[in-house]
Amino acid sequence: MAGTTPEQKAPPERRKKPNMTYAKHLPRGSFIAIGGAEEKTSASEIMQRLFGMMKPDNLKVGVLTIASQIPDEVFPPYKTLFEQLGATEVVQIDARDREEAHDLKKAELMKSCGMVFISGGDQLRLTHVLGSSPLLDALRERLSKDAVVAGTSAGAAAMSGTMIYNGAASDALKKGAVNMSAGLGFVQGVVIDSHFLERGRFTRLMEVGATNPECIGVGIGEDAAVIIHPGPILEAIGSGHVIIVDSTQMRSCNVTDLSDGEPLAVEHVIMHALTSGYGYDVRKRKFLDTTTDFAPVAKVPAK
Repeated sequence: MAGTTPEQKAPPERRKKPNMTYAKHLPRGSFIAIGGAEEKTSASEIMQRLFGMMKPDNLKVGVLTIASQIPDEVFPPYKTLFEQLGATEVVQIDARDREEAHDLKKAELMKSCGMVFISGGDQLRLTHVLGSSPLLDALRERLSKDAVVAGTSAGAAAMSGTMIYNGAASDALKKGAVNMSAGLGFVQGVVIDSHFLERGRFTRLMEVGATNPECIGVGIGEDAAVIIHPGPILEAIGSGHVIIVDSTQMRSCNVTDLSDGEPLAVEHVIMHALTSGYGYDVRKRKFLDTTTDFAPVAKVPAK
């Protein structure tokens, strides 16, 4: 039948019903959101830290290239990089459409990886292709166990429960200027934006905060990243900045009085700028010095 998935073509006893709920205790593994344009060398602080978080008994890396329109061009530089860092195997995991995301062989390949690295591209394409598929189930299962999951650019933006997928950077502080949808749901209570400083995206997270004041905005600059520890506690790494936009104490905003496209007035938005060595406790709304406030995951030198 045209338009059926491989699972629908299989005999009933072999079909796998997509899991409509998140894996229990998600997350248990470690995950990192990278702001984009990261240094792709074995000397990179971000990549060394990322690789050092892997379990030594499984150094197989899967590079998920679904978000990209040019997956076969995106994969080779990451393959070279992770091999230089000491990966025992680096494999490409890709799906061009939802039917391919239902390929159980791809899901099994995902389950065999000690790290899954999600490339940049278009986060809406990523969530559309992956949504309610065995491949997404496999990714959540790996994260809920002991795998490291990382995403850069679009791959980072898609990690939160609520995801930005569009919005002008020049002046997004207008009602309805930022488009949001459900993300992959690895972390709740935050909204992640990438290429944050370089593309002038401050107003995007301010608009998000005006309409969703319980969400903490996390704007990640290029060659910067946050390790998301249980809590969640955010730890900044890399050479760039991570900007926290906290609207939870917002005193007033005219958003409910406006029509779409009209400018917002917002009172009392709190911002923090993090660099490597600093962090943020999302629940306590507290700025952290990682040398004294909590013990980050140990850095393991590249091999």
